[in-house]
Amino acid sequence: MAELRVEGEELVVELSPIEKLEAVHGDVRVPASAVVSLDVLDDALGAVHGMKAVYNGVPGYMAVGTFHGVNRQFAVVHHDHRRGVRVNLDGAHFDEIVVSCDDPERVVAELGLPR
Repeated sequence: MAELRVEGEELVVELSPIEKLEAVHGDVRVPASAVVSLDVLDDALGAVHGMKAVYNGVPGYMAVGTFHGVNRQFAVVHHDHRRGVRVNLDGAHFDEIVVSCDDPERVVAELGLPR
């Protein structure tokens, strides 16, 4: 499962080897200064939107990859982890990052970034 962490001056979305294959993408790194806010999501899959740019998934089941619509979004959401975190960005390659996780409140608290 993907993990969010702060490493130096960057927010990192660390992908598992399988997620890297699914997303056709490596780990995502954005400047921590680009983080505008973090949202706890009860339905992480419902927060993924837009047209599939590079993506692997089953609609309503999982979404892993890059999505383009009104916003540029990178998502790593699995069916067995419905809750998650949305990272709202300004001035980064992506406008949003959505990652599913077991305890989004803990993840947000540990990141120590704007909420």
